[in-house]
Amino acid sequence: MKEHLPASRTGKPPIYLDYNATTPVLDPVRRAIEESLDDFGNPSSTHAFGRRARERIASNRAEVALLLGCRPEEIVFTSGGSESNNLALTGVARRKGPGHIITCAGEHPAVLEVCAFLERGGWRVTRLAIDGRGHVDPAAVAEAIRADTILISVMHANNETGTVQPIAAIAHVARERGVLFHTDAAQSIGKIPAKVDELGVDLLSLAGHKLYAPKGCGALYVRTGVVIEPLIHGAGHEGGRRAGTEAVHQIAALGAACRMARTEGATDRLRTLRDRLHALLEQAIAGLTLNGHPIERLPNTLNVNFPGVDGGELLERARCVAASTGSACHSGETRLSPVLASMGVPPLLGCGAVRLSLGRPTTTEEIDDAAAALLRAHSELTR
Repeated sequence: MKEHLPASRTGKPPIYLDYNATTPVLDPVRRAIEESLDDFGNPSSTHAFGRRARERIASNRAEVALLLGCRPEEIVFTSGGSESNNLALTGVARRKGPGHIITCAGEHPAVLEVCAFLERGGWRVTRLAIDGRGHVDPAAVAEAIRADTILISVMHANNETGTVQPIAAIAHVARERGVLFHTDAAQSIGKIPAKVDELGVDLLSLAGHKLYAPKGCGALYVRTGVVIEPLIHGAGHEGGRRAGTEAVHQIAALGAACRMARTEGATDRLRTLRDRLHALLEQAIAGLTLNGHPIERLPNTLNVNFPGVDGGELLERARCVAASTGSACHSGETRLSPVLASMGVPPLLGCGAVRLSLGRPTTTEEIDDAAAALLRAHSELTR
């Protein structure tokens, strides 16, 4: 995805509709960070200062566990989604030795690039196709499993289109065949339910900056009984799974963000706003098409193809809107994002792809103003 920065609206702040890229740090999280800075002791120390830091880590580990519906000891704190994915995939691969891994073509680079790295080291990787709505077929997963398959990794929800994968169905297949199953849930956590037992996963990655915590904090859920090889070796932090003195303020931020996601649901409001934006655009632009599943999709995500224009040029004209495009169109050549290309979106159509993703601070006024700006820009480019 290519991001486009906004210019200020006259008398109004610019409209941020790129929450799938990253989120602002909200006040409850800021307060949690500030409060945690007083607990500066090393959590491994046995004195009072260390004990206070250790207790703060424990309370926030419990918050993450409550959101996911798991045990606190099944949570490993990391620096974010990419590290969590790396720890899950390489942790399983190195523990089990060279074997076969299954993933899908629509995954985030934080999974696909890890698979490519492992492939160079002797592991075999199957990348399953996704359909025109971005779904991977559980039956295709079952067919791809071999005697030497050690891991399946399929994301919970796609960062570009918002399509939600049939994770529980895939988990059922994995469990029947005795294969570990990992899901990258960076985009879904805080937007839709993601209880690990309901999903049926063995490993799950989350990223703090996708749910209103700062960049640099994340976690990996590791089901009890699953053993992974650490990426970072040293002292026995995080149950021996991730060495390094814990960043108490980042952990406090992630815990606060997870508590907010658990207690202050915004799903229905975001879906209503997203559908309002879609309707405003669709009513005014003939030929506007949706990328992703129309129903099984994140409530905050709208990825549409604006006909007859380049998405980048559209956002350059709609300067008050911060969003991302799904292609790069230069010198007559269109390069779709790997996700849209894997879905079979025609290059000429996908050239106009724009992802508009909403967040907790998004207002109805912003939706109406964004729609007006995008419609005006499209009209200017097509007349």
